[in-house]
Amino acid sequence: MASSSSSLAIVVFLFLLSLTTPLFLAKPLHHSHHPRFASHNYRDALAKSIIYFEGQRSGKLPSNQRITWRKDSGLSDGKAMGVDLVGGYYDAGDNVKFGFPMAFTTTMLSWSVIEFGGLMKGELLNAKQAIGWATEYLLKATAHPDTIYVQVGDAGRDHSCWERPEDMDTPRSVFKIDKNTPGTEVAAETAAALAAASIVFRKCNPSYSKLLVKRAIRVFAFADKYRGSYSNGLRKVVCPYYCSVSGYEDELLWGAAWLHRATKNPIYLNYIQRNGQTLGAAETDNTFGWDNKHVGARILLSKAFLVQKLQTLHDYKSHADNYICSLIPGTPASQSQYTPGGLLFKMDDSNMQYVTSTSFLLVTYAKYLTSARMVVKCGGVVITPKRLRNVAKKQVDYLLGDNPQKMSYMVGYGAKYPQRIHHRGSSLPSVANHPAKIQCRDGFSVMSSQAPNPNVLVGAVVGGPDEHDRFPDQRSDYEQSEPATYINAPLVGTLTYLAHSFGQL
Repeated sequence: MASSSSSLAIVVFLFLLSLTTPLFLAKPLHHSHHPRFASHNYRDALAKSIIYFEGQRSGKLPSNQRITWRKDSGLSDGKAMGVDLVGGYYDAGDNVKFGFPMAFTTTMLSWSVIEFGGLMKGELLNAKQAIGWATEYLLKATAHPDTIYVQVGDAGRDHSCWERPEDMDTPRSVFKIDKNTPGTEVAAETAAALAAASIVFRKCNPSYSKLLVKRAIRVFAFADKYRGSYSNGLRKVVCPYYCSVSGYEDELLWGAAWLHRATKNPIYLNYIQRNGQTLGAAETDNTFGWDNKHVGARILLSKAFLVQKLQTLHDYKSHADNYICSLIPGTPASQSQYTPGGLLFKMDDSNMQYVTSTSFLLVTYAKYLTSARMVVKCGGVVITPKRLRNVAKKQVDYLLGDNPQKMSYMVGYGAKYPQRIHHRGSSLPSVANHPAKIQCRDGFSVMSSQAPNPNVLVGAVVGGPDEHDRFPDQRSDYEQSEPATYINAPLVGTLTYLAHSFGQL
């Protein structure tokens, strides 16, 4: 009798415990039956944010290509310089392959998978394929020691045409950096991309992972040894499109941080400790994107202290906290501007890239803080990981439709989304529907048309509304209507976190 009564007591205790289990310990529920929870289908948005990259592919498309209106393009890329540079991604709405933003896109896609890939379920393979499409190209671009092919296509000539990538007949000029014409920004970012991707493939493809990290080590050594801005050596080529304004110090710190994480080699920790301050570790800038990596490096390196208890990187927690304090409204150090509708606003041109990159840093830093059971202190204001996640969620929800325009800024998501995006392939009839070539200048006839783009670039996130939450949805408005790979890349990680949090994965 005693044993049966104690068993009953245990059952009752476990039942009562189940009623009081905190949400963060409980198994995530499928919240679709609870309207007070998720107002968005984050899983759907996640799937679409990854599909988008297939619409940006250059080269020979695979049989499992899901954006089927796109066809092969750029099949002779590299030929002008006797190298194979077929593949990779077009950065945005044009047909040029810019190495600098492509490498950053790769780094951020990889970081998204490194932090949240374990939650991605069926989308993990798609995310890895998106990364692999980029790394295959970056390996080609770095095949020769002390040389990186950083651009394919003459941007000026390309922008004077409005034609499908399948039709392009503008010069596919090839531009490189080397010992004589250094480009530390793009070299160090390429090293970061290869190192981050090596972590992604470490378990599923160890030999490929080793190839990536070996190349990353070599490329970083080149970046560090031959210092110089690629915006100087290749100014006529890369400016004004992807001029580096922030200098190359941030990329050196960022690249070293990724090699430290990928290799665990003390050489890189020593490099960071020795050079961190001169490379801008304590800079007060709070913009994270394809040009400026300081904030990303701080958050990345803070993990070594917070999670791995590496005391020598203690300062990076303080540097990361300073960034958070500058960002969160209501703190003494808050500097950030928000639209009346609540969107983080950094600049007129492609503002949504800063929304997605910032949101990713918030959920990632919240993950590190939670692991270390720590918070951020901004003067007398305590910022918890939960607050960081809430700020990130609000930004993503705005992007997906909770905004004054009541529209999603992701193409193909929701009932209302941009119809006239600034994108050549999307705005012109597909090859399947219009097999005849569309000449260079002929495509501009669609620029003033109010008709929706004939091809839906599913998952593309556009530059977004202005500082007053206005969005004209005009094809000619590249600042607001052009999508880009580096807008989507960090969003993949944030959407994964949100989809998982609300029981959708």
